[in-house]
Amino acid sequence: MAIAFRHAAFPPLIDIDAVAPDGAVIGIIGENGSGKSRLLRLAAGLDRPVSGSVECSGAARLLGPLDALNLAPAAVLLIDRTLSQHDRLVRERSAVALDRMRKSGSTVMLVSHEEDLLRLLADEIWWLRDGRLAGRGDPEQMLAVYSQHIAMRFRAWGGARNSPLSPRMRRGDGRAEVASVETIGEDGQPAIVWRSGELVVVKATVRFHEEVADPVVGMMIRTRIGLNVYGTNTELERVKLGPCAKGEKLRIDFAFRCELCPGEYTLTLASHDPDGVWHDWLEDAVAFTVTDGRYTAGVANLRATVTI
Repeated sequence: MAIAFRHAAFPPLIDIDAVAPDGAVIGIIGENGSGKSRLLRLAAGLDRPVSGSVECSGAARLLGPLDALNLAPAAVLLIDRTLSQHDRLVRERSAVALDRMRKSGSTVMLVSHEEDLLRLLADEIWWLRDGRLAGRGDPEQMLAVYSQHIAMRFRAWGGARNSPLSPRMRRGDGRAEVASVETIGEDGQPAIVWRSGELVVVKATVRFHEEVADPVVGMMIRTRIGLNVYGTNTELERVKLGPCAKGEKLRIDFAFRCELCPGEYTLTLASHDPDGVWHDWLEDAVAFTVTDGRYTAGVANLRATVTI
């Protein structure tokens, strides 16, 4: 037993009951304000719990974010984002030093927001959420659960928000105007963040300033660097809009499953004639973000299944 938290509480921490054993590196994850730094201060004996207890079997050294990286042998080493200030070479050397400490029986508790670093160093990960120990276990499993949690939080943050209409370029003869573009989530509410696989809708409102016999309205999704991902229009989907009179206004909904990899994307919207003459073309009219609980390479999230 190196560090034992026995139902320890000290705001924001609530009822922490866990043991960090000898000869282990424990990664600590959680959102800001969840109590990660406070946990290390309790382990170092710098703070005393208001209830419960904290037992440490040896002298503890606490390194803060701006402290020198002192990796000399210690019974208990507590690292609070100290490695985030250093380059890759220093981190690789630190990994070797921490492995030696682990093999000698030291206990290391490591607070970090960097998943690759935690995968490299941690034997176990503790997840703090709102001051409580929300989970602990295998690094890959805990990081996957935490990533799902962050993806859900990010999607919730992006709900009830509309990206402003701010095209990089706008051109056309003005016979029609794309008056608004909305990105709608599966819950029917505006959203600037979509979850990969979510059923979404792009709503485009077009106002006609002159009579147009046969208008076509289309959309194009592009990556942040301008790669065309997917495009369609009312003509391709065999939906006839015209003729449209002066002053008439139409709303066109493009509904689809957002089977995209996590990343940043833009939407280009246009109203034009069948021969391609533009009424109003909005290049990269709005931006949106796709989130997911797991990493996927590329652009299209094809959700492959693997069998042996």
